[in-house]
Amino acid sequence: MRPPVHDIAAPPFPRDLAWVNVASLRMDKQRGRPVLVEFWDFCRPSSLRTLPYLRAWHERYAEAGLRVISVHCPGFGPGEDEDVVRGAVARLGIEHPVCLDTRFELWREYDNEGWPARYLWNADGHLAEYHFGEGGYAETELAIQELLGMQREPLPFQHPEDDPDARIVAPTPDQPGAYSGPYAAGAVWAVVDGMGALVLDGAPVAIEAPGAHLLVEHERHTQGTIDLRPGHGVTCLATCFTPGLAPPEAT
Repeated sequence: MRPPVHDIAAPPFPRDLAWVNVASLRMDKQRGRPVLVEFWDFCRPSSLRTLPYLRAWHERYAEAGLRVISVHCPGFGPGEDEDVVRGAVARLGIEHPVCLDTRFELWREYDNEGWPARYLWNADGHLAEYHFGEGGYAETELAIQELLGMQREPLPFQHPEDDPDARIVAPTPDQPGAYSGPYAAGAVWAVVDGMGALVLDGAPVAIEAPGAHLLVEHERHTQGTIDLRPGHGVTCLATCFTPGLAPPEAT
């Protein structure tokens, strides 16, 4: 989305925040280049689903001048441990700068409200485009290209439901802890702490790191049942459901 006014200035990064992949950055030192800031959490499926776009935009446009910055704000306990977040950044193949906003200092400066949320700042440090939640990827990429003065085909959609013309169905709401019962969704995820195993429908699922783990994925929005139980060494913090394409009979 385009902002309603053209003089919204980028908040500065608090000086005491820790960084990954780069020495501490200052927002005022980014003048002269567009900057894309995204608030995310490695324990949230929606953040992981947007991550391929952030990584690709860094690859595509860093040499042309774009600075991509992910701001990690913890929605679950594992994200409060900076070493765990650093491990997740490495495991997820994130090479662009990551700011660890453990105390939500920058979050409050932005008056941010959820994960993921992205803000594109122009070379003068003013807000050029923003988006809350998943989606809007082509719009953001075209805005990046506009600021860089270039044109190329936007990235293909990483998930079929990312297409703004796709019909999707709202999934079952997220549930606290390990959930067992009926659901309707495109996919089922577990947010876990620890390492060990979950037991999914009677079968063990190896968990090698804290975070959000994809357990079940359907081609379309599907009704099903799940029996999820924590195994040895693992705490299940939440069971999450993400949208799927509407089934043919609903189109």
